Amino acid sequence: MIICTSKMEYPLRTQCQRVHKQVMVNGEKERVSLLFMKALVSRGSVDAVSQQMASHPQYLESFLRTQHYILHMDGPLPLPYRHYIAIMAAARHHCNYLVYLHSAQFLRVGGDPVWLQGLEAAPPRLRLLDHINKVLAHQPWLTACSHIQALLKAGEQCWSLAELVQAVVILAHCHSLCSFVFGCDTDSDPASLSKSPNGTPPTFCPFDAANGNANVPQTLATPSEHITRRRSLDSSCDMVCLKEKIQKSQEEREKREERLLQTQALQQTDMEEEEEMICFADPTRFITDPDLCYQEFARREEDHFQVFRVQDYSWEDHGFSLVNRLYSDIGHLLDDRFRSVTTLPSMHSPDLKRAIWNYIHCVLGIRYDDYDYGEVNQLLERDLKLYIKSVACFPDATKTPVCPLSLAPLKPSERIHVNLLIMEARLQAELLYALRAITQYMIA
Repeated sequence: MIICTSKMEYPLRTQCQRVHKQVMVNGEKERVSLLFMKALVSRGSVDAVSQQMASHPQYLESFLRTQHYILHMDGPLPLPYRHYIAIMAAARHHCNYLVYLHSAQFLRVGGDPVWLQGLEAAPPRLRLLDHINKVLAHQPWLTACSHIQALLKAGEQCWSLAELVQAVVILAHCHSLCSFVFGCDTDSDPASLSKSPNGTPPTFCPFDAANGNANVPQTLATPSEHITRRRSLDSSCDMVCLKEKIQKSQEEREKREERLLQTQALQQTDMEEEEEMICFADPTRFITDPDLCYQEFARREEDHFQVFRVQDYSWEDHGFSLVNRLYSDIGHLLDDRFRSVTTLPSMHSPDLKRAIWNYIHCVLGIRYDDYDYGEVNQLLERDLKLYIKSVACFPDATKTPVCPLSLAPLKPSERIHVNLLIMEARLQAELLYALRAITQYMIA
């Protein structure tokens, strides 16, 4: 064993440092590869958002785990409801990318295609979410106990508390994801909208692939690979017998090829029909009150809306425990996301990351009594503040966001890190407003 210390001479110490660095790089690459493989076997494609986040595999893993949990794992809401709620959330910001993505997934999990004709075609229970969807997306400080009460006491169409909490988490998740999509300019990339409508072949088990079984499934093999291996012939077999076997083998091969072509034709037809239906999923069909948008949060004492003070209701002391109690384990997953994004290795100093986080909360009406907001102006240049505010508060107006000069010299991964901070800060802000309203309802 060779032990390298700081006192060792150049050749050996430098070699150890290079090896250690290469091991770290290779480890990160393997981590990303594993995450992409899991995405491929579960969805049939690696979406553009995951590709953008791949420069931060530690965060990507946490993000994908949370997203998979709220959209696919056990929960009070049926799967078609979850994706339809995601469509409603993405439509508020005219995010074509997410609307198309969840429209495809909505159909894939058995959703009624008629619902994609517009919000008026959806069940009344889903339409009841429209108001809280608008408020959380554009002016979250308007979220009130009365909104929660209206949903929980709506007669036959009422929501249970557990269903509402999951719906709120999906809304906040997708609203904030819109900010990331537009901040990274994913929505304008035609390639990012490419789909794999039929998803994973039915015989391809995700658990096998995730466990390292890279065998190609039978349904994916080429026709020639389906031919039965040639058996050794007995030396006494005559020519007639041999010809019959060859002819039978050829006939079986032709039948298999014909069945394969028919299956491919049916899949192509299904794909074309589904893509045609998805094209009709225009974001504007899921929007009511299109004039409602972000407005500057009023901070004057005489104004009706008071500042949300974290000292009175925080994620750590209040939101985490409530959401975790009403929607099992989601609190831990969300908390891991918040911690992960703020602890990522980065060129950005902890002070700068805290300034970005607290500035976003500030423009959304949330204040920290123990924070000196003078640091925001010291650490964030004016163009960076404008960029952060636009991506966080009205991302639909930033379809071609201008990269601020202060971010231009940075590596793409560092710019993506800023957008991740924006997304997570906004997510937490929406959740705080919604969970506080739920708490007020529960103690009323």
